[in-house]
Amino acid sequence: MKSRFWSLLFWMVIAAAFIGPGTVTTAAASGAGYGYSLLWALLFSTLACAVLQESAARITIASGKTLGQAVKHRFKNKSIAWFMAISIFLGCAAYEAGNILGAISGVALAVTGVDPAIFTIIIVSVCGAVLWLGKTSTVANIMGVVVAVMGFAFLMAGLSTPIDGAALAKGLFIPSFPEGSIILTLGLVGTTIVPYNLFLGSGLAKGQTIKSMRFGLVVAVLLGGVISMGILLAGTAVDGTFSFAGLAATLSEANGTWMATVFAIGLFAAGFTSSITAPLAAAITLQSVGSKDKDWSETSIRYRLGWGLVLLTGLIFGVTGIKPIPVIIIAQAANGLILPIIAIFLWLICNNRSVMGTNVNGGAIDVFMSITVWVSSLLGLINVFKAANSALGETFVFAGSTQMTLLILATLVTAITIFLVLKERRLTAIS
Repeated sequence: MKSRFWSLLFWMVIAAAFIGPGTVTTAAASGAGYGYSLLWALLFSTLACAVLQESAARITIASGKTLGQAVKHRFKNKSIAWFMAISIFLGCAAYEAGNILGAISGVALAVTGVDPAIFTIIIVSVCGAVLWLGKTSTVANIMGVVVAVMGFAFLMAGLSTPIDGAALAKGLFIPSFPEGSIILTLGLVGTTIVPYNLFLGSGLAKGQTIKSMRFGLVVAVLLGGVISMGILLAGTAVDGTFSFAGLAATLSEANGTWMATVFAIGLFAAGFTSSITAPLAAAITLQSVGSKDKDWSETSIRYRLGWGLVLLTGLIFGVTGIKPIPVIIIAQAANGLILPIIAIFLWLICNNRSVMGTNVNGGAIDVFMSITVWVSSLLGLINVFKAANSALGETFVFAGSTQMTLLILATLVTAITIFLVLKERRLTAIS
């Protein structure tokens, strides 16, 4: 029990990484706009996240290679691995300011007269100290404790709202797409299955056993999903357009000012943990791809420069208030491509016996990964189209011929991948 507790605490860093201000906004807005109707999307994305994260970690434990190294080894192509790493790094840097501002938003809900610039400097300084002084395992354990606080706060906020049990069960287990909810539904998936988390999980798996990893990682992801559902439940209390201040005011009116403070603590914790895990994931991703070529130890200049540049980007944009729109558009497009690419690579590698040995995928996991690849492909294509429309100054609409085109493309990508997976199993079984 003691070892399982420490394993769970260690792997809670994954929940810390995907429950950030973006998740809080998307989940709460889903509850405010559609009640319980989109809970099923959180359930699916949580299960898909658990499958992909377990696969990435299992590759490292079974082969001794991190995800980046496994991609380079299996496909004999460094450029693909570096494209993924650089894209993820840009994404972490582009969104870091949002993570920091999310933490500041939590402080602002509880304390009046907050100066964003001063708090940005304070948060960046604390994050930098944690990353500089702590080993990866230490940082992971610290994040586990903060996530526990965050989870408790958000679950209290969610459970404080009146709950309709029958409607909740229907929303959780019966998929539905209320009018205008498609983008928000895919947003729930996109904020839960985060590309850089796969590299983060792979890097953290070194030295673990598969049994210990599966318990700690899967339970941590499931708890993260429950926390996200708690945020959605809290959002159902909002009548009208969602905002952090509006949700806090609603919770305060219904339960007293202490509940607004509880929500503020949760929001601060979400922003703070993501402000640490995004730079950490960026450094681990670069380390995963480049470690066999040069020194990428946790105390190396390259590794510290990796997370330091992400923090510095967050500091600059957080203090100046400037939004790096061009970088965000590029990062959205690149990360839109990265998620399905990584999901496909994971599926192929996990069916390669020369890499995985006896730890290849079972039939049930393969079926769920096929669904995940289809959804991630659709999500990725939508992100690419949205980024292209933003660059042209146009509004993306997921309807009509655009919707049909994207659905067909996602299905085609999945069908081709199934063919490649079957070929992978057959060839490596013969060899």
